[in-house]
Amino acid sequence: MKYLAFILSAVMATQAQADQAKDFTAEDLVTLHRVGAATLSPDGKSVAYQLRSTDLEADRGRYDIYMVSSDGDNTQQVTTHPSSDTSPTWSSDGRKLFFLSSRNGSNQLYAFDVKTKNISQITDFPVAVDSYKLSTDNQHMVFSATVFPECKDLICSKKKLAQRKTQKATGKLYDQTFVRHWDHWLDGTQSRLFSVSLAKADSESVVPLSHALNGNVPSRPFGGAEEYTISPDGKTVVFTLRIADDKESRSTNFDIYSTPIAGGQIENLTLANKAWDTQPVFSPDGTQLAWLAMDRPGFEADRLQVQIKDLKSGEVTNVTKDWDRSVSSFQFSHDGKTLYITGNNIGKKSLWAFDIESKEPTLLTHTGYVGGVSVGSDQLIFQYDDLKRPADLYRLDLSSGRAQQITQVNKAKLANLQFGDYEQFSFKGWNDETVYGYVVKPADFDPDQSYPLAFLIHGGPQGSFGDHFHYRWNPQTYTGQGFVAVMIDFHGSTGYGQEFTDSITGDWGGKPLVDLQEGMTYIDNTYSYIDTDNSCALGASYGGYMINWIAGQWPDQFKCLVNHDGIFDNRMMYYATEELWFVEWENGGAYFDTPETFEKHNPVHHVKNWKTPMLVVQGTKDFRVPETQSLGTFTALQRQGIPSQLLVFEDENHWVLKPNNSMQWHQVVNDWLHQWLNKESQR
Repeated sequence: MKYLAFILSAVMATQAQADQAKDFTAEDLVTLHRVGAATLSPDGKSVAYQLRSTDLEADRGRYDIYMVSSDGDNTQQVTTHPSSDTSPTWSSDGRKLFFLSSRNGSNQLYAFDVKTKNISQITDFPVAVDSYKLSTDNQHMVFSATVFPECKDLICSKKKLAQRKTQKATGKLYDQTFVRHWDHWLDGTQSRLFSVSLAKADSESVVPLSHALNGNVPSRPFGGAEEYTISPDGKTVVFTLRIADDKESRSTNFDIYSTPIAGGQIENLTLANKAWDTQPVFSPDGTQLAWLAMDRPGFEADRLQVQIKDLKSGEVTNVTKDWDRSVSSFQFSHDGKTLYITGNNIGKKSLWAFDIESKEPTLLTHTGYVGGVSVGSDQLIFQYDDLKRPADLYRLDLSSGRAQQITQVNKAKLANLQFGDYEQFSFKGWNDETVYGYVVKPADFDPDQSYPLAFLIHGGPQGSFGDHFHYRWNPQTYTGQGFVAVMIDFHGSTGYGQEFTDSITGDWGGKPLVDLQEGMTYIDNTYSYIDTDNSCALGASYGGYMINWIAGQWPDQFKCLVNHDGIFDNRMMYYATEELWFVEWENGGAYFDTPETFEKHNPVHHVKNWKTPMLVVQGTKDFRVPETQSLGTFTALQRQGIPSQLLVFEDENHWVLKPNNSMQWHQVVNDWLHQWLNKESQR
């Protein structure tokens, strides 16, 4: 089949601009509708999706289910309940739409009858359903739930949770790591996998699937329904699992397991691979099982490659071995001959058609950020956004290669907003190697004017600030304030080949700093309208680390700095963070074994060089980069009399997620930039 390139200008709907268009603000960002979880109906005529709207009064997002015809002509809202309705899934005959809802106090499975419009509750388990999948014949449901591993049934877990609420003593006793993860202290519960017949979906009929293996207790701390799958014949469940032993906090050894849907023996299908195995998917005819795998144990940013196992012969083939891209997600075509793959690609998140026999990828999108692919027999439905457009759903006709937008979930909101244009650039960075970045202009840009610079530094560090409408770090919120925004994908970023990604390991303050410095020189020499002497650098996580590193290594470039949840002291970071595999890989081992690598680029040693005003931001529920890192940063600034502020969110983790907190974050950050950047350079 010949695939035609997805040409943005031919398919994107023209954004309406009113006579009195206004600049994009943080409140606009927070209140935009967010589309997701799109799935194509069996007959290919309809698409179901969930839509998040923002309730500022309740300070939360609300989710509803919608349907749109695959040609985009007709849209209808399926659910209107004040509680969140998520995760739509079509029945095999297309007559029902299943979804999860918390409308009765606990997240359970419901069904919407497409013809009668009636909604019925399917499950009423003693515990909430976290995620689910249905067998092809809709006879069985496989679901994950948070339970106590020692309990033999769901009622036991419900009772233990109720008993815990009545206890006066609140202490938690641990004898191994993890003791806390991401933003919560571990409480003895774990995410487990179960199956049940939909004909008798009661708690007594639930069958545990992912329970004890070889005397160890399994855990599935992250992920959702993408971490398990059901065979087309409905007999087998395949899932991802990591053993929760005393090595868990320093292990990335997730394996792929197989078990009968009715329960029984569990088989480890990837025992030989000590690195990460994830996202199992059956081919449509059930003869093959595919999954994503990394090569190197302990490295969370290794290249994810597609493995395909012939279930008859047992032969496993790495079909993307010779393709230097890391796969984010993939789906089989209906004939099983093609994989539709998404992944980071030179500052974009692209969509490819990957021919399994020839092992040749064909690029289908050349701009923006693609996700949420749903595959039909003759079409693809996918989510698309870019630096000027929030996400909507699109349909790609597989015979013609033509794409069309089928939703406009923010049509009314966007009508009076204006966004700045952007362009990608490249320059010679460390060792004269090519480095890419983006520059984003104010909406009413005047090339004869000089603009102050918001210099954004991404986290990870194995990440990317690309052609993506980000809902936290969105450059349009800075251009809407009258700044030009620049983002550089320094050495260590993803989407430029694994060697480029690997190059940051053990060199956090080396190559990336050179890239940022060379990038600033390129900007100064290339864009006359950018006032590089009137700039502020902003970053979070690794980006926050780099802000602290810049403060000591490049103190004269920026008039101000913004550090969100950034690392201050590599030694204490090692002993306080929860995922030890990350810091051990990046520094070649534990701190007590390789202290020299931790100290080589440790910001704490260069505090005496600091002089640039800095805003420090911290979420106290952030257990990835604990709050003592930001407190140390703020103390170092205050003790030396450097102008500084500390913004603390006691109810946020590594990210700022609550709508009103997000608006406050942007307001404080923007005020800081306006305080330190010269007014004469602004509009």
